[in-house]
Amino acid sequence: MERKLNAELWDKMHYLFRDYNDRMVHVELHYDFEIDVEALKTVLICFFEKAPVLHSSFKDNHVSPYWIVKPYHIDDVLEVSYPDDVEAAAEAFLTQEIPPENDIQMKVAVFFQDGKTTLCMIENHMCMDGGDFKYFLKAFCKNYNDYIENGVSPVDLREGSRSYDQVYNDFSKTEQRMARNLYKNINAKDDHKFPLTPDSIRDRSFIAKRKISAEKLAQIKAAGKKHGATVNDMLLTAYFYSLYTLANYSPYEGVSISCAIDLRRHLKDVSDEGLTNHTAWMQCKVPERGKDIFQTLQYVKHSSNQFKQDKFMGLYGLPLLKLGYTIMPHAASEEIIKIGYSNPLLAMSNIGILEADKLALCGHEPTDGFMTGAVKYKPFVLLSATTMHNVVTLSMCVRGNDEDKKTVERFFDLMEQSLDALTAGA
Repeated sequence: MERKLNAELWDKMHYLFRDYNDRMVHVELHYDFEIDVEALKTVLICFFEKAPVLHSSFKDNHVSPYWIVKPYHIDDVLEVSYPDDVEAAAEAFLTQEIPPENDIQMKVAVFFQDGKTTLCMIENHMCMDGGDFKYFLKAFCKNYNDYIENGVSPVDLREGSRSYDQVYNDFSKTEQRMARNLYKNINAKDDHKFPLTPDSIRDRSFIAKRKISAEKLAQIKAAGKKHGATVNDMLLTAYFYSLYTLANYSPYEGVSISCAIDLRRHLKDVSDEGLTNHTAWMQCKVPERGKDIFQTLQYVKHSSNQFKQDKFMGLYGLPLLKLGYTIMPHAASEEIIKIGYSNPLLAMSNIGILEADKLALCGHEPTDGFMTGAVKYKPFVLLSATTMHNVVTLSMCVRGNDEDKKTVERFFDLMEQSLDALTAGA
């Protein structure tokens, strides 16, 4: 008899996002030694058994979708090779898409070259978000080390509920009633777009990256402290200011960028939860570019602080989504939600720090690495940021062409110039 798992609210929402992106979350880590492949397989098998959604197929029956747990072979999960061009092999692996109806929802690749290892993973965002993927990676490395060093069976991975409404657990009863009645969607539609070429059947997925050095990050932090701004505020300000130039927006137009929020901020403890999604969006708005980048920063701070002062930050609209998926068959729910939901054309996700010490394997910390969100379909874009060894990696995953690549590289040039302007004298 087949085993079924609930399709949770965020599973369904990320399934709906198939019209906007490939739903994959990507990670790449570099090590200066060769990983033990057999140990890697053992950890993956144990983790897949602890998190059955990773070897499940999504069944959209148009009424009430669910996951079907499927048998799998580890060789379908893990790819091992010795490519001549590791960078090209890694991008080819990372830009593939796992269909939701596939029997596995995560794939792993190990590329060996000159005694070094490049470890790549992709997973379906329907299963977990960047927050839990970071946890997964740390647990993976800890279990690998325990298995290699002490022969401990690698089964130390959280399991439990994947439901979205876990975010209400630590509120008082009164606060829960208030939060569960936040039906209003406070994010307004904004038609400003990233200046990409029209969508084409010949477009192919690519990942563009730009590094911000540890020295520059120190300057960003110092300048931010001087202006009462967080690193996220500084990056977001550079994003806004660069877009005005790149897309030739009028300096007097207001623009919005949606920023990812980790809803685990509302939870004291997630140790009894399964791997899942707890990510929502806040819409940061500037009324105009401002006379200079520092005025743009003031606008960004003001907009961000309005959200941060709200006890229910990120929870608006969740009850409406729940209602939409509850009162109608799934196919009808999707059509109604598409009418009311405005997918952001411009977005940013600061995934945060990838803790190198927690990602060490057999005493070897990763020398480099990054995590990034889904490949967006035009005209939608997402700027992701992760930090490792105090180096920030900005990344943007786009399904586009060579001209679009040049546009993204130009955007990164402008981001660097904007950050230079923000940190002048810091």
